[in-house]
Amino acid sequence: MAYDAGIDRSYVGRLERGLENPSVAILEKLSKVLGVKLAEFFVIPAAGEPPPKPLPGGRRPKR
Repeated sequence: MAYDAGIDRSYVGRLERGLENPSVAILEKLSKVLGVKLAEFFVIPAAGEPPPKPLPGGRRPKR
């Protein structure tokens, strides 16, 4: 995901752990790679709704 977005993978890891605050430009890149609208990052889950499933770990297979 980081590679496809053109973002350093250690930066993405820090985002995932809540150690960084992404800019709108970074969020736009990530939304394009994930195939979601930018607004999806700002949706507040309903009370009692389960958290989203994490992305699979590891590297993507070589093509």
